[in-house]
Amino acid sequence: MTIVRTRTPSGEAIVILPEAEFERLRELAEDMLDTRTLDASERRLAAGEEELLSEDDLAALRRAPSPLAFWRGRRGVAADVLAQLCAVEPSLLAAIERGGVTAEPALYQRLARALDVDVEDLAPEAAGA
Repeated sequence: MTIVRTRTPSGEAIVILPEAEFERLRELAEDMLDTRTLDASERRLAAGEEELLSEDDLAALRRAPSPLAFWRGRRGVAADVLAQLCAVEPSLLAAIERGGVTAEPALYQRLARALDVDVEDLAPEAAGA
């Protein structure tokens, strides 16, 4: 394998190597990042900072009228209690749970905090930003 070490016209040191070697190194770097991500996730799981959903949980999430309805039920929080905790009208909360209404991002953030989930677990993509 031929590797060329040289400098750009501005003096920056560069290395020229065969494309196949570049691709191999890129794949190794991606594998390392994947391993770090997996290790971090396993640490969060072990520390109780993250939870896994079973196949039954995932099926229930898909059947729920909205992610909010699923997570509120999973956490065992009454609708009126959640509405009070998040300073929202119970009728608006019910409409969001039915999936017919979207809310402001700040409300999804309050709901996520109250249910101990990530806002991305509740908010439609348009409201999650």
